[in-house]
Amino acid sequence: MHPFRAAVEARDSAAIEELLADDVVFTSPVAFAPYRGRPVTAAILRAAMRVFENFRYVREIADGNGRDHALVFEATVDGKQVTGCDFVRTNAAGKIDDFMVMVRPLSAAQALSVRMGAEFPRIAAEAAGGPSAT
Repeated sequence: MHPFRAAVEARDSAAIEELLADDVVFTSPVAFAPYRGRPVTAAILRAAMRVFENFRYVREIADGNGRDHALVFEATVDGKQVTGCDFVRTNAAGKIDDFMVMVRPLSAAQALSVRMGAEFPRIAAEAAGGPSAT
């Protein structure tokens, strides 16, 4: 099991943040531009833990060199069933340096966009060093 998956399943936000490289790039399924850096990525992931209901990984796929992983998940957002995938790549030090999320169907992505948008003031405050929900 990938350490990120284990941390998410344990709902351990400190362990999740520790797995992120300082220069991690996070690509959201609902934002045009990627987010760069550990503070904002950690804050986004904490918000996702608040927004997703009944989140569970259902499959894990890894490449032969062990650096690239696809973690398929299911969850609900405001009653909409979501199927998605976390694509994570680790650097030579074993830290996640690239993180991309994709979700389907469109109605669930739209619900996710609305809920994450509502979380963004808190995300921005946490990324700037404000209080976190750890």
